[in-house]
Amino acid sequence: MRVAVFDTHRYDRDALEAANARFGHALTYFEPRLTRQTAPLAEGFPAVCSFVNDKVDAATLEVLREGGVRLVAARSAGYNHVDLEAARRLGLRVTRVPEYSPHAVAEHAVALVLSLNRHIPRAFSRVRDWNFSLDGLVGFDLAGKTVGIVGTGRIGRVAARIFKGFGCDVLCYDVAPDAAFERELGVRYAALDTLFAESDVLSLHVPLTPGTRHLVDAAALARMKRGVLLINTGRGALIDSRALVAALKAGHVGGAGLDVYEEEEGVFFQDLSGQVLQDDVLARLLTFPNVLITSHQAFLTHEALANIAETTLASIKAFERGEPLLNEVRAEQVLRAR
Repeated sequence: MRVAVFDTHRYDRDALEAANARFGHALTYFEPRLTRQTAPLAEGFPAVCSFVNDKVDAATLEVLREGGVRLVAARSAGYNHVDLEAARRLGLRVTRVPEYSPHAVAEHAVALVLSLNRHIPRAFSRVRDWNFSLDGLVGFDLAGKTVGIVGTGRIGRVAARIFKGFGCDVLCYDVAPDAAFERELGVRYAALDTLFAESDVLSLHVPLTPGTRHLVDAAALARMKRGVLLINTGRGALIDSRALVAALKAGHVGGAGLDVYEEEEGVFFQDLSGQVLQDDVLARLLTFPNVLITSHQAFLTHEALANIAETTLASIKAFERGEPLLNEVRAEQVLRAR
């Protein structure tokens, strides 16, 4: 099947080419993000492959449909960048990658906690300048601390297991608590407000839906423990960034580890080193010594990339053959989330 693959980088192409040796699709790679302006590049392709920061809104989908596209295969777990209601109206099918490597994302979340707590970026910079002073580098033992896991899907569960391995007391929140998991791992499900009030570390692992947008807002931040470490490897808009800046300035939040940002579209995955950063909120966040931002790289392991490529190409093959799309996402899912 002919597939237009947008927003590609070398690591995408390497993984897709390796997996495609088994599927035999005709993949054409485009570096630009998929937007209304770039959608005409897909004319004549029955399928497009998009990434998480593409803008697959109604206008983009209309251009794709006019050009003959019938399938949008998102090579990401998140699908909030796709207007599913417009896709339904236009008769386009949409698939995603619900699981690629929960270990990759969970391990990155823990890496952010350790790096923030033990001031690894600051220590590294000092030593590079031959400054071997330890002032300002005091952290705390994770053992015995309370870690709140918001969302116990595949990634949240792996994160919970890792933190339990550190000897942490793990509190969990999920809209569908799992009593078997609670008993097995020795975690405790609690209300979200309880996690906010009791957690020394709070890690977000829920999808972005209308109901979870700005889950962490000014009111939620005010209910958190003073000095809390806030970690987000889920979706940027789970956190109200302006409220986070205010909480950091007030000294209420002890640190923030962010692999995602609510306005990352057009910024993350790009080399902007020769430009002036136009996002004032992101620029402000980058000035805090207790904020560590990575550019949406939690997924970036060899294993995850291989799984993403395999699952995406398998969905395209199933579509081509008229088989059930096991990883399809529909507008009804968005409506239920509301």
